Amino acid sequence: MSRSPSFSVKPELASEVDEKSLQQWVVAFCIIRFDLEQGQLIEECYPPGSLTQNEELEVSFSSFPDSVSQNHNRSSIHDCIFFFRIKRHKAPDILNMKPSEIVEVDDKISSEKPIGEAVQKSKCENNYDSRFLYGFVFNRQRHDERLKRGGEQKSVVILSHSPYTSVFRPLLQIMGPLYFDIGNKALNYIAAYVSKWPAPVSGQQVELPIGNASLKVNLPPSHSLPSDNGFFEDSASSLAPLLPSNLSIPQGLFHDSDLFGTFRGLLMQLWKLWELLLMGEPILIIAPTPPQCCEAVAGLVSLVAPLLFSVDFRPYFTIHDPEFAKLNSLQEGSSFPPMILGVTNLFFLKALRNMPHIVSVGSPMSNSSRFTMGSKGSPGGIPGQHEGFSTQHLSFRKFTPANFLNAVKLRRDGPLCLMTEHKEAVWTNYAAVTKPDTSILNRLIDAGLSPRVEESMSVVNNDILRRHFLELTTNFLAPFGPYFRANTPSEASSPFADPPPLPSFNAEEFLASLSARGPGKFLQKRMRSNWLDLYRRFLNGHNFLPWFQRKRAVAEQEQYKLWRQARVKTNIHQLIGTMSELEIVDSFNAIERHLQGEMQYGIANEDTEAVCEKLKKDLKTVFSVLPKDMQQLLIMNPERASLLQENHECPDHPKHTLLPDGVISSA
Repeated sequence: MSRSPSFSVKPELASEVDEKSLQQWVVAFCIIRFDLEQGQLIEECYPPGSLTQNEELEVSFSSFPDSVSQNHNRSSIHDCIFFFRIKRHKAPDILNMKPSEIVEVDDKISSEKPIGEAVQKSKCENNYDSRFLYGFVFNRQRHDERLKRGGEQKSVVILSHSPYTSVFRPLLQIMGPLYFDIGNKALNYIAAYVSKWPAPVSGQQVELPIGNASLKVNLPPSHSLPSDNGFFEDSASSLAPLLPSNLSIPQGLFHDSDLFGTFRGLLMQLWKLWELLLMGEPILIIAPTPPQCCEAVAGLVSLVAPLLFSVDFRPYFTIHDPEFAKLNSLQEGSSFPPMILGVTNLFFLKALRNMPHIVSVGSPMSNSSRFTMGSKGSPGGIPGQHEGFSTQHLSFRKFTPANFLNAVKLRRDGPLCLMTEHKEAVWTNYAAVTKPDTSILNRLIDAGLSPRVEESMSVVNNDILRRHFLELTTNFLAPFGPYFRANTPSEASSPFADPPPLPSFNAEEFLASLSARGPGKFLQKRMRSNWLDLYRRFLNGHNFLPWFQRKRAVAEQEQYKLWRQARVKTNIHQLIGTMSELEIVDSFNAIERHLQGEMQYGIANEDTEAVCEKLKKDLKTVFSVLPKDMQQLLIMNPERASLLQENHECPDHPKHTLLPDGVISSA
């Protein structure tokens, strides 16, 4: 692949790298060479010292196609782009907790600290998941008979904490060829441009200049991204069963993955795979090449949007990953941890032979320079008919005895039949609840053999499939909506009181209630009579607790904002005019507590100064109507007395003017 002739760099930027800004997008850029004597070697890592020694080893091993899986073509240059995901070695211990343990810890924290304080404090911290590192790879294999083993390979790697395939794939398509043109200077050039980018904003379309070009990309929404700090920028209404009108806006991770092209031979199986993903079941995906297997993993993860996908997934997994030793040592009959593994090495079929669900996708690459990761076209080859069996056209709508016999033979032979010939198939004993939607399948367009038309039609087909599964997942999650509904202060209640807790959740009560009222019309006609079993498995699966906790936290944040806004708008004179003396004392204590919370944790809010002034005036108003003996008792506390002083000011913030009835305006 050659760099676009319209792309050019500005050499004067090479020394202008803001490493702090760079870290918002990229952890490091690496150049890795495969050496015949020493194996994988990192020739360059910028910025230096970004990785531990163990991380350098894992990145090196993950940045090359597995030799066992590669076809021996005689093309002079073979370029491919793929990505991997590895665990970081310096993540805090709490980040390695099980979801149930995290829930317990968070419940303990939230019971000790008001939700408002937790929200304000966490907004000042980073909002990405540092447990994992994503590596985006541009690999070049060059065939040359004069070299040992007949060729050489090098990889250009971008490492990031963020799964931004829509950003780093096109960046690699520029950076990879640029490196092979001008060498290590390419790292400084690209780093300089990336460090000038604005901070990433989840769920937004951003324009990122690079040289004389510009990348216009959509970033995944915050509700699909795990976070270290517990603060989420999700919308409390994001669970409503309404579909977005613009599907170009991502609703989950890997929105740009080629769902149709990757699973074109297995379309009838997508509903079964969707259920396995909801439940967080372990799945092994095997494909001939790294681009195909990582595209398949990305496509599956995107299938359950807008659900927060909490299962560990590895788009390209090798035997050198430390997790493999743990998986390989599992005793016979032991359950596999919830993971989605994308592999190309056929050795995994024997090493992980007890994996309950195995999916084979893709076809051997016929074009050595084809790029497949995240492309809108099909990733090569003409897929099979029903269940991925080899035919010339996409005719999954028809049943034939030959297809049935092929299915029986594949099931009997098992996944080990891939050792002799690659076929697209799914091996699992799971019986799906959801029926394949033939109306969706009938809308898909088979473009025939024209690559240009096929790529355009693949875009249309991806939109059809993605909209359907987005609607399916949204309707499946809709019954949980009442548990995330934020309460607003009623006219008869005081906004200074603590808001009522969100409805408590009990799994058995939820299932009993759902069984009585049904899953809704959308799901009723698409699921079999045992649909409640899918909900039960979802509740017991690995995705439910993290997603439920996340949605509860978002609802609590939304509720905190609503009650905070109500306090600002409240006319304190009217409110205390109807209160008893005891209620007035309680209001004084509540206002004092909210004021202290704003002063301590409100620095991230632009209106904190105005809110402090409003609460301070309300505190004085309530104090003035209390009996003298009560006033004397209260001001014995020096901290409280300072709050009541006329010249007290909150920490430095932008000045605001307080208008009548608590309306705030910026100065």
